[in-house]
Amino acid sequence: MEIQKTVARNIRRIREQKKITLETAAKLTGVSRSMLAQMEKGEVNPTISILWKIASGYKVSFSSLLDNGSSALLIRCGEMEPLLEDGGRYINRPAFPFQEDRPFETYCIEILPGGFLQAQAHLAGAEEYLTVFSGTVEIVADQETFRLNEGDSLRFQADVPHSYRNVGPQTVRLSMMIYYARP
Repeated sequence: MEIQKTVARNIRRIREQKKITLETAAKLTGVSRSMLAQMEKGEVNPTISILWKIASGYKVSFSSLLDNGSSALLIRCGEMEPLLEDGGRYINRPAFPFQEDRPFETYCIEILPGGFLQAQAHLAGAEEYLTVFSGTVEIVADQETFRLNEGDSLRFQADVPHSYRNVGPQTVRLSMMIYYARP
């Protein structure tokens, strides 16, 4: 799987750039040393939750773990390798990765009926911008609950744990942009 190789390469590269050991990386991320080692070798396919833990622990954007170095401007849905969570009911397709001169990243999200994701807090000051294209989704952030329907948009502070739940009978399709405030 190509994304598994890309994640392996990036996790190792970032750890080495930060000059930290696997042991230190495990403490920073809350992911076991053995799991990190397996991921760096490309032996396991990590979940979205594990990738968020690593991104938060390393203090890097989520998409920096997925960046394959491509300079493509046109991204077709069929070319985006999905990341699956909740038994395949939460589907995340990375679209535009974070770049130093563009402090945001975008995703195409599908949540099948009953699908749920509990997300880790992102970097300090991070905000999420969502627009729902179909379905009904419930977002909980900082103990506040928002119910969004087709055509609704929401911005919220994403540097706290937050969740997404499909509360309707049809698949939720939404666009997500994560903005990283500059320190």
